[in-house]
Amino acid sequence: MARLEHKTALITGGNSGIGLATARLFVAEGARVAITGRNQKTLDAAVTGLGHDVLAIQADVTDIAATERAVAKLVARFGKLDIVFANAGIPGATPVGQTSLASFEEIIRTNLTAVFFTIQAAAPHLNPGASIILNGSVHAVMGVPGYSAYAATKAGVRAMTRNLASELAPRGIRVNQVTPGGTKTPIWSEQAPTDAAMAALEKTLSGMTALGRMGEAEEIAKAALYLASDEASFVTGAEIVVDGGATGAPIGAPVYRVGASQ
Repeated sequence: MARLEHKTALITGGNSGIGLATARLFVAEGARVAITGRNQKTLDAAVTGLGHDVLAIQADVTDIAATERAVAKLVARFGKLDIVFANAGIPGATPVGQTSLASFEEIIRTNLTAVFFTIQAAAPHLNPGASIILNGSVHAVMGVPGYSAYAATKAGVRAMTRNLASELAPRGIRVNQVTPGGTKTPIWSEQAPTDAAMAALEKTLSGMTALGRMGEAEEIAKAALYLASDEASFVTGAEIVVDGGATGAPIGAPVYRVGASQ
């Protein structure tokens, strides 16, 4: 039997990257899936690629009313929810002295505020024993220069995972988090807009990771699948870090190895 048979899932930002990889895996494991995203073209492409009974809804997670309408459409189509993957997020550098209030607040609204309101919109429609998964980041603990807003949102998500796990426990609803490290997704397109720039970035990030490479979106999706499934029925308030050892075993990274090229 498929691991998500008879379950219904909502994935925000399901039209690319980790969200799309997770949608693909959830569908393969028997779930009925709804994805949201801002870009109708990539939503349409995602549905074509998934080749299944997937509901795609154009919605910006920072628009609370749009999120509520998206949840209503899902419920009307599939019934109550069993899984929510609050995945949608944006990148963005916010260096001191070069950051506007608008750009700082956009990151906060998208990566933190919208996560809470996605859960709030879905909460009345969750079945007992449902699984909520939040998407974090190693930025919450790594102290990367120039990324204060992004790191703050992911630290906030990390705390929110635990708070929501306590708050929703009386309903038997589990709340957990996947925490990716450097993963090959379109989130890097602004920082590395060309193939050459992306190759250079990948080389740098691989050198800083114990396993010596970047992660694949599918590897994050597999962690999300575990948390979504009944195999994780006694797991809540937990964080699964999928970062190739970047935070857990940093001194194992190639840049620290004896004889490593500088």
